Amino acid sequence: MENTAEYSREASRPVNCRCTAADVGESCECRPRFSVVIPAYNEAASIGDCLDSLLRQDFSEPYEIIVVDNNSTDDTTPAAKARGVTVVREERQGVCWARQLGSELAAGEIIISTDADTTYGRDWLSRIDREFRADPAPVAAAGPFQFVDAPWWGRVWTGALFGYVHAFSRATKRVPYVAAANIAFLKSAWPGYNTYATQGGDELDLLRNLQARGRVAYMADNPVFTSSRRLSRGLVYNVFVTLFYYYALAYVLNRVMSRTMVGMAPAFRGGPSGKTARPWIRVASAFGALIVVAAIFPYHHVIMHHLDAYHHGILRHFDIDM
Repeated sequence: MENTAEYSREASRPVNCRCTAADVGESCECRPRFSVVIPAYNEAASIGDCLDSLLRQDFSEPYEIIVVDNNSTDDTTPAAKARGVTVVREERQGVCWARQLGSELAAGEIIISTDADTTYGRDWLSRIDREFRADPAPVAAAGPFQFVDAPWWGRVWTGALFGYVHAFSRATKRVPYVAAANIAFLKSAWPGYNTYATQGGDELDLLRNLQARGRVAYMADNPVFTSSRRLSRGLVYNVFVTLFYYYALAYVLNRVMSRTMVGMAPAFRGGPSGKTARPWIRVASAFGALIVVAAIFPYHHVIMHHLDAYHHGILRHFDIDM
């Protein structure tokens, strides 16, 4: 893969850096507080709004924005470069590979993971900054996302999910789930991404490793706003294909087998269509779920061993008698 790190550092300066380009790294200390890492695959239609939203933040300290183009065939890179942010290319396909490269190149004290189809309130970074200045400081801070123009079931799903995350976090001081579109973490505590994982590797696996290093804070009042395009296939598709197959089963299989058994979910680009899944998609979704269950059955004892170990770990952590 082409080494883009040196080119990237010359290509852009942190936002709010008051040094000239020639001064950076020499007579001026302009280390960014944050490095916002954005993986992007064919995101020309969305990346502009995302970056404009980040460039309008009310945060006054230096921060950098790194767009990782993951083999786009559209104008994602020109659109990002036109806004003066750092753009690098990751040729190994997959969101975890893209986040890995961007985080490796990050110069900031704190890395923020987000998505290219997402926008932010003007005080999003300021709120994250205040959380990391708390005493004791967390190793990571996460918040919810809200779908834009989502169908009713999409709003119910995210409301229930993040309502549960908030309640569980308050009751146990442990965050059960984080969204890759809205999580910040100290680079010094970053364990690296599980690059053979697909969906879930940049969320569940990252969370598990960060919580082993310290406290993860949950910021219920600091959401991001994400495109609902991934919901365009309808409720049934999203439950059986997106959630069960490409997220839950893929995460378990890829982790247990220590290699990529299930690849990335299909990319949805453009706005939500408002169409529900066609009948053949519904049948295929259910049939696909059965195939996956049959495929992992020979390994069920291995999977159950890992789940049982995780269950006992939770019980020990909270001193719960069995």
